[in-house]
Amino acid sequence: MDMSSGHGMAHMSMGEGVPSLPQLQNFYWATICTAIGCATLVNLYNKALYRQRMTATSSAQLYPSRPKAFLPRAIATIYALGREVSYASFRFYYSSKQWPWISPLRLPWSSPTVGRALLVVAELVLVLILCFYKLDPNDQWQWEDIGYRTGYVATAQLPLVVLLAGKRNIIAWFTGTSYERLNWLHRWVARILFLTVTIHMGFWFASWDRYDYIKIQLATNPIAQRGFAAWCILLWIVLSSLAPSRRWNYELFVMQHVITFVGFFVAVYLHVPAAVKLWVWISVGFFLFDRLFRAGATLVVNVSLLNQSPKSLAPKATFESLSGDTTRITIASPRFKWKAGQHVFLSCHGLAPLQAHPFTIASLPADGKLEFLVKSKTGGTKRFFRHAEKTQTLPQASYNKSHDRSVILEGPYGRIRPLRQFDSVFLIAGSSGATFTIPLMREIVSYWMAHIQVGLDTDNRSTSSFQGAATRFIRFVWVIKSRSQYTWFASQLERIQATVDRLKNSSYNVEMEMSIYITCDEKLEAADLFLGRQDVPESKDPDDGREITFARKDGTLDCVASTQSSTDDCEKANSGVIQVASACSSPQIQDKAATSCGPNGVCCCTQTIENEAEAVKSGRQCHCQCGVDSIGAVNESAVPIQYFEQDKPSSGASPAEEKLEKVHFPSVPMMSGRPEPRRLIREMLEQAFGESAVVVCGPQGLVDDVRRSVVSLSDDRAVHKGTGAQGIYLHTESFGY
Repeated sequence: MDMSSGHGMAHMSMGEGVPSLPQLQNFYWATICTAIGCATLVNLYNKALYRQRMTATSSAQLYPSRPKAFLPRAIATIYALGREVSYASFRFYYSSKQWPWISPLRLPWSSPTVGRALLVVAELVLVLILCFYKLDPNDQWQWEDIGYRTGYVATAQLPLVVLLAGKRNIIAWFTGTSYERLNWLHRWVARILFLTVTIHMGFWFASWDRYDYIKIQLATNPIAQRGFAAWCILLWIVLSSLAPSRRWNYELFVMQHVITFVGFFVAVYLHVPAAVKLWVWISVGFFLFDRLFRAGATLVVNVSLLNQSPKSLAPKATFESLSGDTTRITIASPRFKWKAGQHVFLSCHGLAPLQAHPFTIASLPADGKLEFLVKSKTGGTKRFFRHAEKTQTLPQASYNKSHDRSVILEGPYGRIRPLRQFDSVFLIAGSSGATFTIPLMREIVSYWMAHIQVGLDTDNRSTSSFQGAATRFIRFVWVIKSRSQYTWFASQLERIQATVDRLKNSSYNVEMEMSIYITCDEKLEAADLFLGRQDVPESKDPDDGREITFARKDGTLDCVASTQSSTDDCEKANSGVIQVASACSSPQIQDKAATSCGPNGVCCCTQTIENEAEAVKSGRQCHCQCGVDSIGAVNESAVPIQYFEQDKPSSGASPAEEKLEKVHFPSVPMMSGRPEPRRLIREMLEQAFGESAVVVCGPQGLVDDVRRSVVSLSDDRAVHKGTGAQGIYLHTESFGY
């Protein structure tokens, strides 16, 4: 890779009609800037569309999120076609018999979307054209020319790799996205850079090999030695950046990634001729800008969160253990603003030194606090949970603010198109993914209430649209493993439901449907879920004192009443008017085969519920017989009574489990099984009068399923393809780095 003689070639043409090497570099960046410019125009159009819809909403126009004129409908058609293509994904099928080595590796075989694949292919084609334009790889006398050109093209790619890696991302700012949604492109551009450098080295080696000159060059030529060192470092960077390496130990990955990055750029700087060192300096400038900007923003955020105690400049966080090995981290009185769906990097060096984890903000600015729900896995998150359990076991009198920990925040990051501009919104989350979707739902409802505070005091409600939101319908689906996870957001979901009921009772045209799907719950008692609500008087106030409790006695369930009103309910329950799922000790259930058994004999009901309404009506059950202590025929269609509470024994329970002694369930349908996203999304689209939004956050399998459902429905219903029907905007968030 001897580029030492390339100084004089920088401004020379390699033949008639062949651009010079600097011209090829400029052409590469002209193409990249054009692509960024097109994405910027799309971003500006989205912003203009949002403002237009908000203006139409404030003027009480009917269906403000639906295009009416010819030009908006034409643009919406182009959008729909582009979305359908870009959202589509490739699916890989393999036989475990043919390739048995794949399953033990447990590789993340996620499906790449067509949109992402097209971007990567476009970058690859552009680079290959610049490398081989009017050059013949079969002509050995042109091998050195190809070596020179590929070296110049490789150096031109360096700034793009660094730009896409930054969290304070200039490209993301222009295009209206966020760094985490461009990080995958950073990795692929780096891989294409590695391919370019490999071609560069390969043609130089091929040219030297004609004279058996490779070993001599590597032994005596400093330029070749530094180039080969840069290639080796880049090879390590590419291999260590693969998903298994990142997920094995992310903190270690980041640390070595930065160190090897510095080593790579030092080797490149010493290898390349002076004519192209400018590209290296530009890359270093982008890197330093990102780091300095982040450091300054982090300083401002944390200093503005000054604790009342003068001994600490960092914000203080309270750690609380929840069920499901989850920690609630709360920071009171934050002074920076954020939007629903954003996340921050949180560091607590007192518990997890030299670690910073991204956590979605589970609260809104109106709450007056930052709140995170952190699932305990390994490393720092596990230490958070242990600290929370330890502090909660202390007597209340001995607990004080000294048990809070200083934390450092970086952010907020993340961006999503405002959902209140869409006619209908579908939100689906898996487990802790609700920390992303519930704030989005709360934000829309808050705009409803901001308008209703005035509207409720007037007699004229003809303008039933809301000044702050064009959304009419929200569909919320939450898939959780156990009932205990529901308590994370129980109070918030109750308030949301109460708010929507208030709006509907005031004749405002809003709708909301919520469903909870439970897949595995080793502690779910049979009496926790009702098959129906026949002849049960409604409880308008969940705190009206009406309470019924079921106690297990000799393999049966006996109803215990605490008030006169609940005594009547117990009589109905014991007489069968209120149907209660049978206990698992029943011989009829013990004889049934298990549906699915998870780790440690956990009962897992993983069948897909194809018809939610029919499931609620029919009261079908999912029977499990997994472990010796396995309890419970889990009712797949149960709708709990609003004032029902289930007592749990508290002996030997952890602090998080003790909170489940009294678990209050609102009137939200809870089903045992998995949802069918395609059917649920189709039902939303059938009632929509304008553009709809689908937001999913959860495991990769759920994200892929929702994405395929959106693509299929877009094609089946021909949304916005000149018909004026509703279109679908899809936003996906998945777990992992």
